[in-house]
Amino acid sequence: MSNHAEILNFDVAALAEKIRAKDLSPVEITEAYLERIDAHQGRLLAYITVTADDARDAARKAEAEIMAGNWRGPFHGIPIALKDLCNTRGVLTTGGSKILGDFVPNFDCTVWARLREAGAILLGKLNLHEFASGATNTNPHWGTCRNPHDLERIPGGSSGGSAAAIVAKMAAATIGTDTGGSIRIPAAFCGCVGMKQTWGRVSRFGVMPLADSLDHAGPITRTVRDAALMLEVIAGHDPHDSTSSNDPVPDYAQALTGDMKGVRVGFIKELITGLSDEVAHSFNGALRQMRILGADVDEVAVPHIETASIIATSIMLAEAAEYHEQWMRTRAHDYGADVRRMLEAGMMTPAIYYVRAQRSRAAILAETLKALDHFTVLAAPTAAIPAPRIDVGGRALSDNGHQIDMVASVLRFTAPFNVTGQPALAIPTGLAPNGLPLSMQIIGKPFDEATVFRVADAYERARGPLAEPKL
Repeated sequence: MSNHAEILNFDVAALAEKIRAKDLSPVEITEAYLERIDAHQGRLLAYITVTADDARDAARKAEAEIMAGNWRGPFHGIPIALKDLCNTRGVLTTGGSKILGDFVPNFDCTVWARLREAGAILLGKLNLHEFASGATNTNPHWGTCRNPHDLERIPGGSSGGSAAAIVAKMAAATIGTDTGGSIRIPAAFCGCVGMKQTWGRVSRFGVMPLADSLDHAGPITRTVRDAALMLEVIAGHDPHDSTSSNDPVPDYAQALTGDMKGVRVGFIKELITGLSDEVAHSFNGALRQMRILGADVDEVAVPHIETASIIATSIMLAEAAEYHEQWMRTRAHDYGADVRRMLEAGMMTPAIYYVRAQRSRAAILAETLKALDHFTVLAAPTAAIPAPRIDVGGRALSDNGHQIDMVASVLRFTAPFNVTGQPALAIPTGLAPNGLPLSMQIIGKPFDEATVFRVADAYERARGPLAEPKL
């Protein structure tokens, strides 16, 4: 197959079938993606580093292995990209900051080590909000990543490059990180799938932290099936990360039956207020679709969930300040202004606030688990609004030019599930009248990603494909 446009239309699952059948070569797939990056990187700035030569070498190696009958699995020969918080041996890893502008690690993070072992091909390192410390992906050091649906809109952060690259077909799958929503927010604003699995399900070894006790690294993909396949590769205990779980990793793809009969979906009543008209309409439509599919859908209360964004912020400020303390003392002027202000606030956060915030996490988790006593999964919008505009100062702006309150509009919906550590998957529910993506979250019990995938996959099949951005 020589039509690169056709190659780029396949998701990971379809590419894997064609590679295994030797209908497609990793070399031609990689070339198709490198051509696409070359065509659109200048406008989108999804990447910080493109590893074209290494990718071609890896593609040739994968092709030789597969031709010899040594197919390793669904990611063998698949071109992917990593958020530039992920350490990669011999490849520039900046954290999106001037401070690490020439840092080349001598080891791989576990997430990439597992993907590389599975045969994945690294296209490069993706743009992000500096040190993952914001939700807009405005970056004064490496350029501001843009939303593929509208270049005047934010892609969301901090994993904006990871989502933009998926939607613009500049990678077959990507890795993002999520501390308060940084996988799910970009997935929502750009229109793709973002999975924040249970805390501890995936090793964070070699991934630069924002806040250790809230951080997750996980898949951003085109489809639920791709996210399930990717999570199965990267999940599991890692002796290098003492917080990684020993729980066995299921075959997530087996859960994708397309069936939602018998599922009980509880939509969180505290998180359906303050929505824009288009978000409310699309979310209600998604709930109706799940009822049509056989799910029992009803409202559920989680009374203190709206305090979770405050709890997450208190923890994040303190833990980020601890990680950045030495650089803040010696190189504070090298941070972007917004990140520097955040870290200064963290350094002034009293320890008593941090302890109380950590203690409060158990109460929020208890409330969500109580709700899940009566429901299979929970549901909520991923954000109250579609992707905001971005001005020259890097702020998120409404269409009438007013500054957006990102906590009220976005983090209020995503941060609770960093506080509880539960799996939460963002999935598109449609497009607003102006063509911007809309999204909801499916939230499950700890370590029950399989059920989250099952529900999301069944909904995705019924929803059908969305219109692509006209780049």
